[in-house]
Amino acid sequence: MKMIRNALNVTALVGLVTALGAVTVAANAQTAQATHDQWRIKRGYQIAPVPLDLKGKNPALVGLGSYLVNAVGDCSGCHTNPEFAPGGDPYLGQKKKINAAHYLAGGQKFGPFTSRNLTPENGLPEGHTFAEFRKIIRTGIDLEHLHPQFGPLLQVMPWPTYQEMSDYDLRAIYEYLRAIPPAKPGP
Repeated sequence: MKMIRNALNVTALVGLVTALGAVTVAANAQTAQATHDQWRIKRGYQIAPVPLDLKGKNPALVGLGSYLVNAVGDCSGCHTNPEFAPGGDPYLGQKKKINAAHYLAGGQKFGPFTSRNLTPENGLPEGHTFAEFRKIIRTGIDLEHLHPQFGPLLQVMPWPTYQEMSDYDLRAIYEYLRAIPPAKPGP
């Protein structure tokens, strides 16, 4: 009987040590993720090419959104016209400088398509609620129906790639777009 009790105690102890190890691994992963997110938020603020309006906005989401828009998504590549300020084109060997005057204001031509102005309209990116923004990114639906001859979906926007982003990341991008200044498309 004593051997059975000792065996049960050892089994229980092994189970407890295993559970504690799993909790420690999970805690370490959460700490690593939090540290990574803090780094991305800080970096997002460092690379934002325009002044940000944080009033009534979540500063952590704004910073993360800036990181996703400016370091990962290359949104400026299509939605800023021209993308680089005079003397700031890295493809010409110049130090990169984004065209802040027309930042994310659209106007780039892609055949019959023109990139949209993503800057705030009445405080909302392109005038869209978050639910509309998420629907556009998830489904590619063109809520403005600007090119009905091509069907109901955006034809140039890489929404099939961006639709895989988490709701948290999409919320961060949306919050960032709410924080940038309104702008007019470039020439």
